[in-house]
Amino acid sequence: MSRIGKMPVSIPKGVTVKLDGDLVAVKGPKGELNYTLPRNFKVEMDAEALKVIRPSDTREDRALHGLARNLIRNMVVGVSEGYTRTLEIVGVGYKATPQGKALKLYVGYSHPVVVEPEPGIELEAPSVSTIVVKGIDKMKVGQFAANVRAIRPPEPYKGKGIKYAEEVVRRKVGKAGAK
Repeated sequence: MSRIGKMPVSIPKGVTVKLDGDLVAVKGPKGELNYTLPRNFKVEMDAEALKVIRPSDTREDRALHGLARNLIRNMVVGVSEGYTRTLEIVGVGYKATPQGKALKLYVGYSHPVVVEPEPGIELEAPSVSTIVVKGIDKMKVGQFAANVRAIRPPEPYKGKGIKYAEEVVRRKVGKAGAK
């Protein structure tokens, strides 16, 4: 039995869940998200919780049970609280400046890189060395943050580049000078 899949998903105040066949629609103060359940999966709803029920004990259904439950939970948390991912820019002369809804990144290339947010994503630059990616869809926020990081990933010698705030860059020792 999936330990994650059998856990109920609590529904906070202000969030409404609508079940229509295999479509789960979650609406909250920050927006609305939809998810189509895998085939033959069911969702039971009571006053303050959702429970995902798998159709059988086949290997595929066991694998999808916890996934379906967590995707629904991520939607509930997203429409009620939202998700954020913080990136840090490290390097002399490296910076991020807001340009309307977009960000202009100066990260060591001959030209600035302009990053346009996707629909459902907000970008902030509270300081020149910090980027905050916000949104209600956890997968979109994470993927967009990964795409921004990929513009200039941190390098191991000086640590320059764009990294996640909680990421630790393992540093390497440079060349051992001539004797």
